[in-house]
Amino acid sequence: MPEKITAENLISNLVETIADSVPKQKSVSFFEEGEESVTSRINRLFGRQKPVHHLLGGGKSADVLLWRNKKISAGVLTGATAIWVLFEWLNYHLLSLICFALALGMLAQFVWINASGLMNGSPSQVPRLVLPDDIFVSIGRSIGAEVNRSLLFLQDLSCGGNLKQFLAAIASLWVAAIIGSWCNFLTVMYIGFVAAHTLPVLYERYEDQVDDFLYKAFDQLRNYHQKLDAGVLGRIPKGKFNGKKHE
Repeated sequence: MPEKITAENLISNLVETIADSVPKQKSVSFFEEGEESVTSRINRLFGRQKPVHHLLGGGKSADVLLWRNKKISAGVLTGATAIWVLFEWLNYHLLSLICFALALGMLAQFVWINASGLMNGSPSQVPRLVLPDDIFVSIGRSIGAEVNRSLLFLQDLSCGGNLKQFLAAIASLWVAAIIGSWCNFLTVMYIGFVAAHTLPVLYERYEDQVDDFLYKAFDQLRNYHQKLDAGVLGRIPKGKFNGKKHE
């Protein structure tokens, strides 16, 4: 049936032309109002166009977080776990740990220099540990930059006039405060550190499945928000307040 084949080809070409003309990526807000479905707008989370490695900075830190070098990433995660176990499970204190480490270092140097003197007749030079000043300068600058960025972000939410983002930030801080009441600061930092070293690499590996699941969840939340807006929030009067003139 040639007419049926021609019609199907015509419809298929028309659909492909429309699909090519529609932008592939578009950034949307969490509760953006409109008639379009969220899943039909974009295929990547929040309209992401760049790879995960680029979003994480694209440097050595991104390589560590995405396990490009498994030995380094595993070593960093193992070191953080060892620190958490020492302070949380074994109840070590920072001052005690520093004193023990310094005492062991001095003891190792003492044994080294005396053992080499007995074996060689003259004490050998013991390597000295000297930390460069650039390390502390770079650490201080990085911490200061992150703190200023976080403060600027929170102030933008406070003064930006977007009520939904402002309430979402307040709710996030409230949830963080509740989590902080359940465990101490070190445990919260360790959980965040482990999440930073596991969630990005898992998302990079299963990003299609994660994006599809999250956008279905966002679409449902958007529908619930529209129902709430129509049923409850829409009934709240939004009249303008006119100041009264007092004589």
